[in-house]
Amino acid sequence: MSSGPATHGKGYGISDTKNYQDFTIKEFKLKTPEPSDVTLSIECCGVCGSDVHTITGGWGPLSDDWICPGHEIVGKVTHVGDAVTEFKVGQRVGVGAQVFACLKCDRCKNDNENYCPEQVDTYNSPYPDGVMAQGGYSTVIRANERFVFAIPDAIKSEDAAPMLCAGLTVFSPLVRNGTGPGKTVGIVGVGGLGHFAVQFAKALGAKVIVFSHSANKKDDSFKLGANEFVLTSDKEFEKPYFDKLDFILSAADAAKIPLKELLSMLKIGGKLVSVGLPDEPWSDMSPSLMNPNASCISSTHIGSKKEVNAMLKLAAEKGVKPILHDIIPMSKAAEAIESVKTNKVRYRYVLKQDLE
Repeated sequence: MSSGPATHGKGYGISDTKNYQDFTIKEFKLKTPEPSDVTLSIECCGVCGSDVHTITGGWGPLSDDWICPGHEIVGKVTHVGDAVTEFKVGQRVGVGAQVFACLKCDRCKNDNENYCPEQVDTYNSPYPDGVMAQGGYSTVIRANERFVFAIPDAIKSEDAAPMLCAGLTVFSPLVRNGTGPGKTVGIVGVGGLGHFAVQFAKALGAKVIVFSHSANKKDDSFKLGANEFVLTSDKEFEKPYFDKLDFILSAADAAKIPLKELLSMLKIGGKLVSVGLPDEPWSDMSPSLMNPNASCISSTHIGSKKEVNAMLKLAAEKGVKPILHDIIPMSKAAEAIESVKTNKVRYRYVLKQDLE
């Protein structure tokens, strides 16, 4: 039998985007417990590029005077509300980049709760009750059960954590755009997102072609399952792939990518989805780039619970997992953040709980 729900948590957070490495430990209030809420003690949390964009101010100002980042969370259930039927105390579960939605609108009712206009991000975002949501560089988190996911026994906690944002962010558009046997998919950029994209595209049965500006990513790309590797720095790299790609997923976190060349490789009506969200807008963006083949450019926002469960099942079956640069104590979060910011990570950091 579970004890009463926690009222507060404690975590590592920042107060100033100009001093984003200055983490301080603070106690914070948890959202008001509701019948459908699940509370968990945090075991580990991945370090996501989104954390860097947020705490450095790249995506805008902070929503409060102190925020605790982290939205790739794995831990154990410590309390469940009376209406919770899916989870039990002691179960290992995860929470990703979203903790709330209205669950009443058409989007929520049709497995698109990740696009709900009333969604609450896992941190740097206020709940309807006014409490600021705080993330996973902490001891505890509470979320509606719709945003809590069972972790398969076959997946280690430190491997599962990065899947809950990075993995899902690429898995959802791959699935929604028909990735599977008989399809040829291009993956642009092999980093924290891209190295998952290569694996999941391969696991779904597609032919995978990696496009990268870094020659030193070639060996990794093949180990991850790529069928071909193409250097985008090569002149006319796109020519051999004219009209060959069914779909392109760009994981490049850059304001300038070779859009014209990439789009030219798509079949008629093909789509390029960018999951890379750089601080600055893309340069040289024009509708004329899409004229020659009626191609289109799109983006995406994490994924639904249905997609999380499907992703974890596939990962467990096919052995998909992150390449971990290191697993370090949460107290060293600043070290991990700086490494991600300066692009020195291959390919994910995971923080282990060290707060009491």
